[in-house]
Amino acid sequence: MTRKTVFLGSALCLTASVSWGAMFPVAHSALQHMDPLYFSMIRYFIVTVILICFLLLKEGRPAFRFEGKGLKLLFYGTMAFTVYNFLVFSGQHLMGESGTITASIMEVLMPLISILIIWYRTKNKPTKSTLITISIALIGALLVITNGSLLFFTAAAQQLLPVLLIFFGVVGWVLYSLGGSEFKSWSTLRYSTLTCLLGTTTSMIIVVFASLFHLITVPDWSTLVSVKYEMSFMALMPGLVALLSWNAGLKALAPVNGILFISLVPITTFIIMSFQGYSISLNEFYGALLVIFALIQNNFNQRKIVKSHMKVELRATQDNV
Repeated sequence: MTRKTVFLGSALCLTASVSWGAMFPVAHSALQHMDPLYFSMIRYFIVTVILICFLLLKEGRPAFRFEGKGLKLLFYGTMAFTVYNFLVFSGQHLMGESGTITASIMEVLMPLISILIIWYRTKNKPTKSTLITISIALIGALLVITNGSLLFFTAAAQQLLPVLLIFFGVVGWVLYSLGGSEFKSWSTLRYSTLTCLLGTTTSMIIVVFASLFHLITVPDWSTLVSVKYEMSFMALMPGLVALLSWNAGLKALAPVNGILFISLVPITTFIIMSFQGYSISLNEFYGALLVIFALIQNNFNQRKIVKSHMKVELRATQDNV
């Protein structure tokens, strides 16, 4: 990993996280008119069509071969584009206005969840510096969202089902993010396209059956038109751009480092809410500073690791000479 790789990976993860931070306020507006399942399915149907065209033009038809990894691609695609989207937006919709805040803060749990999963899989304890930076980012994000008041958790406990839906949705996205490391030989575009294709197919099957049994409301044309701007933004920025940026960033930084940038999601959400008339308090301001500090510290730690590896490689080269 070079310095250039660290910088590029950080920029890509930053782009994705900021896009997702803007996602929840926009989704809140759209969900007032459309069922969360239809909203999520249509959104990623658009993304899938665009990705298929990109992959076909860039890598050709051979890139659509699963190479014996179809079940893994189906699993990770379902985790991201069905489980995450269906559960998170359903939970957000059920909670109403507070769902925007709750959904954004739950994103901050991703680094901790990813570390626990990696720790369980590899039996390797994460480094002290990684644990410290993730803890600082979590504290900062909690300070931003709760504004220093424990009443937030009391309100969340009263709506346990929506909170659990959002939480399990978040776990689904973590599994998808970690899954990308199993496809290192594949391009970011190929992994993104095939997982999105299979995950969206799963979503379509669920939506069709739910509609047939009248479990969800089928949107009419006027409803689709009423959310055209929200849908366009959600498909292009938090959908297409963020997906490709996220997978490429994690590939450059490794999931355990790149996923820390998800801490910026609630910060971005609050910044957007402030432009909509929300007043930022000192607790929220200090919390944002903690998140930024954690990200800078993590980037610094990565640079130290890069320097150390470069020195080792240089010594090995000199010894061989």
